[in-house]
Amino acid sequence: MSPRSRLGATARDRLPAAPLSRADAPWLGGALLVGVAAAVLYLALNPYPAYGAGLYTVVADEIRAAGYALPATIPHYTAEGVPFAYPPLAFYGLALARDLGAGTFATARFVPPAFVVAALMPAYLLGRDLLGRDVVDGRLRGAAAGLLVACNPQILEWHVSAGGLVRAPAFLVSLVGAYAGLRLFRDRESGWLPVGLAGFALVVLTHPTYALFYATTYVVFWLGYDRTLRGLARGAVVGFGGLALAAPWWATVASVHGPAVFLGAAGTHGGVGGGLVSALVDGMSPWSAVPLLAGGVLLVAGWRVLPAWLFVSELLFEQPRFAYTVGAFALVGAAIVAVDRVSWGRATDAEARRRVAVAALVVVASVGVGALGYEFGGPTDDTTPAFVDDDDVEAMAWAARETPDDAAFVALGDAAEWFPAVADRTILVAPWGVEWRGPADYQRHLHAFENASTCESAACLAEWTATVDADPDYLYVPRGEYTVRGDRYAASGALERSLAATGRYDPVFENEGVVVYRVHEG
Repeated sequence: MSPRSRLGATARDRLPAAPLSRADAPWLGGALLVGVAAAVLYLALNPYPAYGAGLYTVVADEIRAAGYALPATIPHYTAEGVPFAYPPLAFYGLALARDLGAGTFATARFVPPAFVVAALMPAYLLGRDLLGRDVVDGRLRGAAAGLLVACNPQILEWHVSAGGLVRAPAFLVSLVGAYAGLRLFRDRESGWLPVGLAGFALVVLTHPTYALFYATTYVVFWLGYDRTLRGLARGAVVGFGGLALAAPWWATVASVHGPAVFLGAAGTHGGVGGGLVSALVDGMSPWSAVPLLAGGVLLVAGWRVLPAWLFVSELLFEQPRFAYTVGAFALVGAAIVAVDRVSWGRATDAEARRRVAVAALVVVASVGVGALGYEFGGPTDDTTPAFVDDDDVEAMAWAARETPDDAAFVALGDAAEWFPAVADRTILVAPWGVEWRGPADYQRHLHAFENASTCESAACLAEWTATVDADPDYLYVPRGEYTVRGDRYAASGALERSLAATGRYDPVFENEGVVVYRVHEG
């Protein structure tokens, strides 16, 4: 069988015209079941959401306060606030949920996992149609791809956590768009053009990095499957049409903050080509080498589009979740190549091979879910670390009740990200949202936050907060173990002793996990 057939060039002759049929139910259901199991494990083992969505909550509340108009600036994150240049769609959804009574932490816990499970449907379809030689094999392979997506800790880390309030919807739309692009460019089915167009408009309005992933996916699919002027025109309709549909947002932001606001943010979080830069500067993790090895196997076996999509995703994005997502399909493809090379013997028919494959999927699913349970619930969980706990919430509630409305804080540790949303007070050292003021401001605040949060002396703290001209009324200092940018750190108590020795800091609230100081002038 030719490599082109392996890629499914004639799959439209074998697969149903509709995306799903009743026969897909057990295969798709298996992948969804694994996704639900992963989500339930996360929720059961995380009473507070992993990572932070405090800024997102404040943005949603500002949208509500503005009568659902676009606010120009979001307060409480740095003394000046931060420009609101984020794509707004997810924030409007969060604002509506808040208006309906959703709590600060509950929304960040329950909404992202729901989107992650939903994303397994297009993941299944993409695996089925991209990897299937016939209907039955395609469904099995779609289930395998969905299972690998559902069990990948790196994919879950950034989508099932609180940041998934924005990323998980973008992830879902990106996979829907990839499937539409496959049908549009490979199968030349123009009926998928509106889906691709709507998907790109939605992802532009949701998350800029996923919009780039969506666009590069279409470029790779056009180059790999089509390369005709008609295909190019369809891609242009998706790209320019999506940007046009999103124009009311980006034109408004550009008119308020200037078009440079988008260029400034593009230079942070790795920027375009961040994967290549990261590999050259920091090296590549062994886990990242696994999908790349699978891509190499496919390339040697004569596959072209899937390896190209994988390599582009690896090199273009610093965030490895994109390469791991595409890598799920590459790993299934590499398994197909390996199985094709094995001599099963004349007595082993196709049905027997499928039974073996299904048994292997059950084993992989069981091991994967078990590993996630250990990862989420382990004492050193670095996949879904919670930024806050009961002590933090108590301290923030105290700050909301007992400090002036205009009080400014320097809050140490990752709990700082949630602080404005719970306490309704300003934090002066805050990298969150500052990327819209440009790379220089973002790096200053990021370095100040990271270093101040691990200081062991008052002098160190003063040195780093001065780099962003922070002059706080209060300090929020965590005790014991806490996280800094998701990495665990254990306070020794040296900072508290140093602060007490200066005579400038009075403890005004404390519990087992937090102490809040009022800062004397001078």
